[in-house]
Amino acid sequence: MSDIEQILLIVGMMVVTFGVRYPILSLSGRVELPEWLQTALSFVPVAVLSALSAPILLMPEGQLTIAFSNEYLMAGLFSIAIAALSRHLLLTIASGMAVFLCLRFLF
Repeated sequence: MSDIEQILLIVGMMVVTFGVRYPILSLSGRVELPEWLQTALSFVPVAVLSALSAPILLMPEGQLTIAFSNEYLMAGLFSIAIAALSRHLLLTIASGMAVFLCLRFLF
C-alpha cells in the first residue's frame, strides 16, 4: 500500500467516523430523549467495558482459562473488589496493575 493510499484510508475512516457521530451530537441538546431511552443509554459504557475486558480476562491465550494460574483473571477480580469497596478509580487501576505484575513476574 502506497503512502497516498494510506493517507486516503485514514482520511476516509475519519470522514466515516465523523459522519456517523456528528448528527447525534449536534441534536443532543435540542431533542429530549424519553426516560426509558436515557436509562438504557446509561448502561452502554458498562456494556462496552465488559465486552472489551471479558475476552482478555477469560481467554488470554485464545482458549477459556478459569484457573488461579490466569493472572489476568486474578488481577481483574482483585480490581473489581477494590473498585466495589473504595469507588476510587486511581486506586483500582494502580492496585490491579500491581497485582497483575506481581502475579506475572514474581510467581
